[in-house]
Amino acid sequence: MQPTGHLRGDAVRVGGDARQRFHDSGGYGRPLEGNEIALSRVEAAHLLFRGDLSGIALDDGGSRGGDGNGDGGGEVGFERFFVECAAAADRFAVRYLVYADLRDRGFYLSPAREPWPGGDVDAPDAVDFIAYERGSTPDTGNVKYPVQVVGERESLSAAGLAGRTLAVVDEESDITYFAATEGAIAGATDYEPPDRLTGVLLADRVVVWDAPEGLYDSGFYGQPLTGRAAAIEGAVQLSLVEAASLAADGVLSLSASVDAADGKSGEAAGTGTPEADGPAAAIVARGRDVEGERFDRRLAVYRRLRGANAVPKTGFKFGADFRTYLDVETVEDLPHSEHLVRVVEGDHRFSPRELSLDVRLAGGVRKEMVFALTTVDGDGRSDEVAEPAEDDPVPDADVEWLSIGRLTP
Repeated sequence: MQPTGHLRGDAVRVGGDARQRFHDSGGYGRPLEGNEIALSRVEAAHLLFRGDLSGIALDDGGSRGGDGNGDGGGEVGFERFFVECAAAADRFAVRYLVYADLRDRGFYLSPAREPWPGGDVDAPDAVDFIAYERGSTPDTGNVKYPVQVVGERESLSAAGLAGRTLAVVDEESDITYFAATEGAIAGATDYEPPDRLTGVLLADRVVVWDAPEGLYDSGFYGQPLTGRAAAIEGAVQLSLVEAASLAADGVLSLSASVDAADGKSGEAAGTGTPEADGPAAAIVARGRDVEGERFDRRLAVYRRLRGANAVPKTGFKFGADFRTYLDVETVEDLPHSEHLVRVVEGDHRFSPRELSLDVRLAGGVRKEMVFALTTVDGDGRSDEVAEPAEDDPVPDADVEWLSIGRLTP
């Protein structure tokens, strides 16, 4: 004879030999006095579905009477209990699906989100379950996955996501798992730019006419102007983020600029043109003109990657901001790029569909998907972009790296 559970608030109490039968042998519930245990709703539903409980007697807050699925008199079976819980508990259905799936995969689980009794777990509020190492019980504390359950149409905050396992439940109740980890990128590229470069600022790029050979071949900066019958050698086009970074380091100066609006050109510093504040300020201002405040974020991430001896190049072909190379010796012997980097705001919220698209694409081209959560000085202002200091035209920024990939528990 299987025991009956009794719903009391958000906990289902089970007496008799419940502690030995369910908690000690299967990691279900939280021990109370004697052999009684308290189960969360999702744990009770799982035991009810498996036939390990004969039914659930609802408390005064639940429905009364039998429906052909329980023994009557307030005791209900799985179907009725599932519907009751879906109405009473936040996102019960998707949480149950993930709980049952991980149980079927051989994991012991503890609910970790109030008001779900069943485990005394120190976990972030967004975490729904703690899955323990196979063979481990909640009493041993060997955590394998802190699981955050997300429905396909929900959104989730990117901040603080590192260290969690995401279980995304789609509209057909299939579950996709993602692992979110700290994704800091460190390279081994040994290249120092030359002391001095001079370029011309165009509408959305900078041309250096006499770039030294190593700028592109060893440092992988820019793209050469080449052709089968080229009469000019050494001309390299730099993107605005590349040019702004080099200018901020005191390497690049401007001999002229082309106004983005009217196509007019002007000589550099001292003529009343934007270059009067210095080449870095002029290039940053142009970047903001063509891209808005996203330019500040992308520039901050670009400089962090270069500072970590990685080589960032455009990720446009992959729908990302950058692709990265960790160890570049020469472009002629270029290694495979290791990461796709997408720059997002520090308070960005992902949609699961967006996340799935990015991760799937990165995996398809054998790269790791990394998100750069970037908070630039001045975030939180209404409409304006923070103006750079006169001696430092590149705004300060905090960057948090988040790597997300598919996971099979």
